[in-house]
Amino acid sequence: MQSGKDGTARILFDLAGRTALVTGAGQGVGAQIARTLAAHGACVAVNDYVLARAEHVAAEIRDAGGTALPVQADVTDFAGVQVMAERIAVELGPIDILVNNAGNAGPDASMPRRNFWETLPEEWARYFDVNVFGVMNCARAVTSAMVERGYGRIVTIVSDAGRQGEQGHEAYSAAKAGAAGFSRALARALGRHGVTANTISLSNIAGPQGEPSAQYAALVEKMLSRYIVRRQGLPGDVAPVVLLLVSEECSWITGQNYPVNGGFTLAL
Repeated sequence: MQSGKDGTARILFDLAGRTALVTGAGQGVGAQIARTLAAHGACVAVNDYVLARAEHVAAEIRDAGGTALPVQADVTDFAGVQVMAERIAVELGPIDILVNNAGNAGPDASMPRRNFWETLPEEWARYFDVNVFGVMNCARAVTSAMVERGYGRIVTIVSDAGRQGEQGHEAYSAAKAGAAGFSRALARALGRHGVTANTISLSNIAGPQGEPSAQYAALVEKMLSRYIVRRQGLPGDVAPVVLLLVSEECSWITGQNYPVNGGFTLAL
């Protein structure tokens, strides 16, 4: 808690009265972000490509006393995203917060990496469709109303691969860098309207999969030797940073990237 100007206590990061859309929120990082925003008072639209996953997370939020609406949509389909945004506005209220979490993370780490010159353009498209155009579709669907109301928060989950490049994941690296560049441009366009746009870049985050294979576990152990904090990231490591950036208190932070990566890369 913190004392307000009138001396009364108030809760930091109180999102009561705000409506949030979290994409790809049916599992993993997105699910934890949705639960965290709801726990701080936001009405949360839980989006996922698979409706059953969205319904499960929304039920968890409601069981905990929060407000949540499961919404199925493919973020690569602009018309579908528009329909989703209109439904959310009717059932929960105008979208104040957009968290672009839906993404295509590339091939499983246990799969052998291929040289870029062995790949084909049709393989690259799926990374750009979700990680770039999916982000742009969702932003386009909500920003007009945000500008009209003079308030909005947009957070896009990107990757350290987009910051420094990653061999064997060239298309993915390019797509995530594209999403980050789009967010910076959006911040410049929206700042004077009271709307902020920031990114969070992640390194290896433990996923919702079951017991990993011995091969995958060995690869992760080798990778983590490069981290200052020698463990995989968890969804709970990401959600508090999102909460900070979508809060009322962060009205003067925009166009920035926040690495949540255990020290895999360092930024000034």
